[in-house]
Amino acid sequence: MCDKSHFDQGELVAVQTTQPLDRPLDYKAPAGGCFVGSFVEVPLGPRKVLGVVWGAGAGGFDLKKARSVIRVLDVPPMREEMQDFLRRVGDYTLSPLSSMLRLATRAPGLMDPMSMRKVYGLGRGDPDRMTSARERVIAVLEDHGGLVFTLGELAELAGVSSSVIQGLVKQGVVEEQETPRDLPYPRLDAKLSGKTLSGDQAEAAKLVRDGVLSGEYGTWLLKGVTGSGKTEVYLEAVAACLESGRQALVLLPEIALTSEFLKRVQARFGALPAEWHSGVTMTERRRCWRMVAEGGADLVVGARSALYLPFQRLGLIVVDEEHDQSYKQEDGVHYNARDMAVLRASILGATVVLASATPSLESWVNAGAGKYRRLDLAERFGVAEMPDIGAIDLRAEPPARGRWISPPLEAEVRARLLRGEQSLLFLNRRGYAPLTVCRSCGHQIGCDHCDARMVEHRFQGRLMCHQCGETKPMPTACPHCKSEGTMAPIGPGVERLAEEATAVFPDARIAILSSDLAQSARAIRARIEEIASGQADVIIGTQIVAKGHNFPLLTLVGVIDADLGLQGGDLRAAERTFQLMRQVAGRAGRADLRGVALLQTHQPDHPVIKAIISGDDEGFWKAEAAQRQAAGVPPFGRMAGIVLSSPDVAQVFDFAGVMARNTSPLAKIGAQVFGPAPAPVARIRGRHRVRLLVKAAKGAPLQTALAQWAAQFKLPNNMRLTIDIDPQSFY
Repeated sequence: MCDKSHFDQGELVAVQTTQPLDRPLDYKAPAGGCFVGSFVEVPLGPRKVLGVVWGAGAGGFDLKKARSVIRVLDVPPMREEMQDFLRRVGDYTLSPLSSMLRLATRAPGLMDPMSMRKVYGLGRGDPDRMTSARERVIAVLEDHGGLVFTLGELAELAGVSSSVIQGLVKQGVVEEQETPRDLPYPRLDAKLSGKTLSGDQAEAAKLVRDGVLSGEYGTWLLKGVTGSGKTEVYLEAVAACLESGRQALVLLPEIALTSEFLKRVQARFGALPAEWHSGVTMTERRRCWRMVAEGGADLVVGARSALYLPFQRLGLIVVDEEHDQSYKQEDGVHYNARDMAVLRASILGATVVLASATPSLESWVNAGAGKYRRLDLAERFGVAEMPDIGAIDLRAEPPARGRWISPPLEAEVRARLLRGEQSLLFLNRRGYAPLTVCRSCGHQIGCDHCDARMVEHRFQGRLMCHQCGETKPMPTACPHCKSEGTMAPIGPGVERLAEEATAVFPDARIAILSSDLAQSARAIRARIEEIASGQADVIIGTQIVAKGHNFPLLTLVGVIDADLGLQGGDLRAAERTFQLMRQVAGRAGRADLRGVALLQTHQPDHPVIKAIISGDDEGFWKAEAAQRQAAGVPPFGRMAGIVLSSPDVAQVFDFAGVMARNTSPLAKIGAQVFGPAPAPVARIRGRHRVRLLVKAAKGAPLQTALAQWAAQFKLPNNMRLTIDIDPQSFY
């Protein structure tokens, strides 16, 4: 960081742009000068691009050739801590600063002037004639004491069309004004009383509140069984943060969770927070970014990318469902929002709360080592009790041929239907069937661009590749042998399971919760609210149902294939299966009705299945940790995944071989290199993929060695290299 904070007109400044360049560029400061951190518009070739003043210019060239910054944008400068955060995330993930800056400036229209919108208030004119519609408009404006409304808001409140209001504008009865669109959010009232907390909840809330009010960095692992009131506990931490005059951020793993959470925030603080995720409009994203930067947003609820918003006084970061795999960004900059939340808080002196019923092994180990402080909520809130969990041995009680619901599970569902309760049948497979095979020649329909089988989505009448999104019509004849009527679905997806449920329970109201069957996040939220209100008897769902939803009438969870995630070479397979099954089981019996969860399995004696049924979470984590430690893999060692891709299969394998034979920078730190080998999905979007895996000791300087190793090689123009520190997926 440059010691100088302000540069006068004509002085040389270094501007980091969002363009894919390997360094900041030198420009002359504009009229009026600029500060370190100022957001600026600069010329780059024939274009105008966004950048941030990163410090003093390097110089070393004819200064007469230096171009000037066009203008300083009307937004607060980037804080020094934010620059530091971006640098450190970039260093950790081996990502260039330009990529990091793109993450921090993903609000649309930042270079546009402040936008305006039209609002309507009470004018001084009199109408030429009075109608009932006009009376209602005037009454609304008078009743609200001079407040102004948008055209849509006023029309809705008065129950009239917009033309009625426009007619009153022409006569001066209603006054049309222009105001800035990016207005501050309503202030949240931290002094409003929240729900009455139980003993464990109150104790946990006090400890976290004290941590927040101390103004010092600290990370808390809030481990509580499903339905134990973790949200209420960390909302008390949010209240403490707001009382101290600082901003708070709550990260959620699923957009569909925001609706229910926003209602709880409004009930607790009397107003809605700012939102930052793909489900909000571009206008709202811009408003959120600007208000966070200006201090006009007390609380932000958002997806992982909200971590890069320009907070001015951030005091608390909550990572809800911290174990969720969606917190790992798999494209562009490969970062884990959970870990980067801890990093940002440590820079700021802020508090982090990691909340989960099934914490990641990394967090469990860190809590055990004293890096995080652990809080446990062992019981459900109020009268609710934890569900009974059992296994259905499919070897002894298999479903009928061509069916997937076993007789014991069918009987349990029927019992709930008679009592007016809800059942959930969980299967973590989208679509109708994962495989379509010709009964005549055995041909499997695959994607034309990927080494992946296409999944039948019968409700849409299409085949879909879940790797690249390519779709094609369902063929009537085999593409290979041309036989008519021989294409057969193999295995179940949620659509096929719903078809079976409709046949087995003909009088039941069936609801499917799957991300591909909804047009938008809003539609998913609406469907969840309908189910919660009792408008479904049997719910068929993928993993979307495992994430924090509360269905009061749900008393039975049936897991159709509990063995699904236990296979394969993923070092986290056991952990993820355990987390998913426990989370799904936890949807049952969250109100005053006792719940039951049944896992259909061919391996009832598998250690993971036995751990889920027994409820011995600590025993499972200890055993899993011991295995990881013996193998020297995360969190007891370090790993990096390297993926090379190219349209030319021979080229990419040859290049990967060269890299694998020249590993001296890695050998110096004692790292091992495995591979090259074809990636499990060896071709995606026409590009052939080869993987290498690097494994090193816990304290090894892995990033430095990887950077030196990669710098030895010049990639061909059509080849891409991706380095993923601590990979979460191995496809």
